[in-house]
Amino acid sequence: MELLKALEWRYATKKMNGNVVPQEKVDYIIEAARLAPSSSGLQPYEIFVISDKALLEKIQAIAFNQSQITDASHLLVFAAWDGYSLEKIEKVFARTVAERGLPTDKMDDYKKMLWGMYEPLGKEWHATHAAKQAYIAFGLAIAAAAEQKVDTTPMEGFVPAELDKLLGLEALGLKSVVILPLGYRDEANDWLLNLKKVRTPKEAFVTEIK
Repeated sequence: MELLKALEWRYATKKMNGNVVPQEKVDYIIEAARLAPSSSGLQPYEIFVISDKALLEKIQAIAFNQSQITDASHLLVFAAWDGYSLEKIEKVFARTVAERGLPTDKMDDYKKMLWGMYEPLGKEWHATHAAKQAYIAFGLAIAAAAEQKVDTTPMEGFVPAELDKLLGLEALGLKSVVILPLGYRDEANDWLLNLKKVRTPKEAFVTEIK
């Protein structure tokens, strides 16, 4: 029930007040994202945590001048792999078996099966699939922030190619997917704050098949 109360409290904050989010809260939000599930446990994405004001101003300029970016305490950039490769998959599973104390060849058959599925699907499919995994972590970050009474604004309103260039993501084999300002609502100036939260009614949202 506490999670539901937190989700009722949160909204896509339209105006932030510039106050700094304590580091322990930022860490909590990032840890929730890190613990998110992903397909085959690959976690094909990274999170960039930006608080540098000069850089945030540059990002704002390629994000339709949305004020939350510069009024936020921190900006999280979720960047997904631009494609899968056998080398990347092997690296993830090598860490997995090492941390679990398993034989190094324990997951060889699964790795071959997985790459056998992924390779022919092409790099565009790879990037889309990786981005979908990033969105799972993104959702958990939003929920964790609400739990900590930290405001967020989920954003796709930016120019990915420009953000990739600004952060040097191409050289890292990454593509920006979605961004999340963290901060606190400006209660005096946020037009959305006191408006009713509207969601699809449960009877229209859920179809039960028994």
